[in-house]
Amino acid sequence: MSRANERPVVLIAGGGIAGLEALMAIRDLAGDRARITLVAPDPEFVYKPLIVEEPFSFQPAEEHALAPVAEEFDAELVQAALAAVDPAAHSVTLGDGSTLDYDRLVVCVGARARPAFEEAVTMRVDGAPLAIESLLRDAEGSEAKRIAFVIPPGKTWPLPVYELALMGRRKARELGLTVECCVVTPEEGPLIAFGRGPSEAVRELLEARGIVLHAAVRAKSLHEGVLTLAPGDRPLAVGRVVSLPLLEGPRIPGLPADDEGFIPIDGHGRVREVQDVFAAGDGANFPIKHGGLGSQQADAAAEQIAAELGAELEPQPFVPVIRGKLLTGDESIHLQHTAAGGGGEGQVSADHLWWPPQKISGRYLSPWLGHTALHGELPAERSLEVEVALPKEWHEEPMAIDPYKPLA
Repeated sequence: MSRANERPVVLIAGGGIAGLEALMAIRDLAGDRARITLVAPDPEFVYKPLIVEEPFSFQPAEEHALAPVAEEFDAELVQAALAAVDPAAHSVTLGDGSTLDYDRLVVCVGARARPAFEEAVTMRVDGAPLAIESLLRDAEGSEAKRIAFVIPPGKTWPLPVYELALMGRRKARELGLTVECCVVTPEEGPLIAFGRGPSEAVRELLEARGIVLHAAVRAKSLHEGVLTLAPGDRPLAVGRVVSLPLLEGPRIPGLPADDEGFIPIDGHGRVREVQDVFAAGDGANFPIKHGGLGSQQADAAAEQIAAELGAELEPQPFVPVIRGKLLTGDESIHLQHTAAGGGGEGQVSADHLWWPPQKISGRYLSPWLGHTALHGELPAERSLEVEVALPKEWHEEPMAIDPYKPLA
């Protein structure tokens, strides 16, 4: 902890979307009231929402070295992983055995990903881009002539599966392949969490592209080219399968965790049962795992921390607004739905729903990535955008939110 006459130390663990958003927000809101230390195991920030494009654009996902980012926002960078937290001592243990003290701690370490099926190709578990052309050709060469893009049951963010299916179908057409592309999902309808109106628009887009949808089913197992679907144990013959990973909480020693290892937080990002510790991002216990939500959690935590350090502001709680941009590889549409009430069944629009139009809509990170101001005119772009607002009371029972049903 900080000594007398020294600025309080705010330690941020994690160099991903939530971690950088927390860094930028705290520096802006708290000013010089805090010394900030950013702890991250990797030397670079990878803009993971764009990894899905790599197999099609042959361009690597956007990366930024963390050292100059930390320097720009007057923070110290420590390259190490968070191993444990001692809330009573206000200290953390790092992966190399060293320790750091803090006055406020923001944990943005993310979730742990593991494959859902041994015989499937799992998206982004090891960070390697998918060999999509090879997968499509393997699927066409199989007896089933089918490739399945699967959303497994559990805590997840389903949008990348639809992006991969849409762009994969387009690639198959370009290659002259006759392979069938299908999506298997436990959702009632495609992206149903955004409302029935947007879901129907996505369903129509899938149908127009010739993508077969298997909705309201659970992929139980994959063995020797057969994907078993429940209920009914219905077999689906497949040549290849691409699946989202299963996500588990980080289970950090010293911090509370729910049954799945996620860190329980309140509306201001405060970790329950401990003092001066906050959490944001996929490692926290909100059931929908999305970078934009992690940014909003980081902003709420930053406001609370800044207020506690003496900044003149009224910290606002995290009120989840989901904003997503669906990359289709072709002309697409924009949608919006407000699930907290008054939004009807959703809207279809040709305009952007936020600015700047980054894949992740962080209050600070998005303008920084786009080298833009926070406000401006909204130019047209070919993308699918969805926005959902959830009730303020979400944090009282966060796991009651079912991402596979309409949120209204």
